[in-house]
Amino acid sequence: MNDLARIIEAILFVTEEPVSAEELAEVAESPLAEVHEALVELGNELDAHHGIVLRNVADGWRLYTDAKVLPYLEKYATSDRARKLTNASMEALAVVAYKQPVSRGQVTEIRGVDSDHALKNLERRGLIHEIGTAPGPGQAILYGTTSLFLEKMGVPSIADLPPLADHVPPAEVVETLEMPMRPESSSNDSTS
Repeated sequence: MNDLARIIEAILFVTEEPVSAEELAEVAESPLAEVHEALVELGNELDAHHGIVLRNVADGWRLYTDAKVLPYLEKYATSDRARKLTNASMEALAVVAYKQPVSRGQVTEIRGVDSDHALKNLERRGLIHEIGTAPGPGQAILYGTTSLFLEKMGVPSIADLPPLADHVPPAEVVETLEMPMRPESSSNDSTS
């Protein structure tokens, strides 16, 4: 497969809607005629050796699953690993990722709701695992993320996760958001 066909394949792999040949030519900085040739080459390669196919739909190009493998996709789609994480599981996973090693109680405290179900779900999916026990009374189980988590996140290590500060609003925004939740001060609290 030539380099242009590889570029097109990569673009079509990440797109969520059909991409026109003209747009592919513009992005790949290649003549439209060469893009058409590369699309034919890519289509032939996929048809002959892969579980995905190239289709021209809605005035653009997309990669689709080959109909011959549909029964296996249906089987996979019903497995635990294929299901998307709930918001509760995503929150719990974020806490574990950024605070590890962390106990079940700490995750619940940070989230403000019981996290047992979410943590069990994450553990069952292989995204977190027990990494030890906390010293002291009760010796709570401590959780950390797994290599599967790193693989799914596309990072080599926990140190490569994006800084949490990048996702926290400025202090004045947090204060504005918290204002409606604060108890109103009584007239006795006013200073003279």
